[in-house]
Amino acid sequence: MFMTFKSLIVTMVLFLLTNNGYASITDKEFSADAVVSIPGQPSTTSKLFVGKDVVRTEVQTSDGVIIDIVYPYMGKAIKLNTKHHEYIEIAIEKQNKDQNLNPCSRIQNANCTLLGSELVDGMPAQKWQIVANQNGKNIRTLHWVDVKRQLAVREFFNDGSMAEMKLEKNEVVDGRKTERWVRTISRPDGSMVSSYQWYDPQLEISIKEELPGGYIRQLKNIKVGTQKKTIFAVPDNYKIMRPEQLQLNRSINRPSRSPANSSSQNYR
Repeated sequence: MFMTFKSLIVTMVLFLLTNNGYASITDKEFSADAVVSIPGQPSTTSKLFVGKDVVRTEVQTSDGVIIDIVYPYMGKAIKLNTKHHEYIEIAIEKQNKDQNLNPCSRIQNANCTLLGSELVDGMPAQKWQIVANQNGKNIRTLHWVDVKRQLAVREFFNDGSMAEMKLEKNEVVDGRKTERWVRTISRPDGSMVSSYQWYDPQLEISIKEELPGGYIRQLKNIKVGTQKKTIFAVPDNYKIMRPEQLQLNRSINRPSRSPANSSSQNYR
């Protein structure tokens, strides 16, 4: 199933910034706390900063704060280790800013055909056919994408299942006006499963997702405004490293560290 067509480093940010995978990164600049809640486990929080065509996340780890700076339209990501003042550059799939409405700009080995425009629950939508190659086989799916919000409001998959998104109501979430949508997947055996997301019309992204079982991802404490360009740059006193150098340097400088806590964990 082709649910996600972008590859950002942080999964949480990927979903909330791509509106179920069809939209581009929002062009609104803001900062927020990215919170992941899993039943029976402590919630985790990372800092998020969205600038013009760039996203920065900060995650607290046992080895200090790890920072990811992602440039999706440049096809580049930078990972900084603040404790050791080191960073590495990573090549990622480059996004095409001029093809944001084409689902095939998000996936490889696929052909997308725009079949036309239709109304879905009274809202204009584009109907796309996607033919993707998986393990040597062509897999055909159909997707209706809401023109305004770029949400996949109807989808048919090759295994006979289908998914529909419906607007339930307007709702205030963490002080922000949102639209609550329910996504229901219907399987050939008659079973159904639902998830929810809250779309923020001002930011033009979904700021909250709730999956079956109580798994929740959400952007909180959102502050809209221009972000300082300096937070998306590597500090002058940081040294660029290659992945193989990281492991070698750690083994020389800290030979007593156990394999379970080796430096290979620092840049995950």
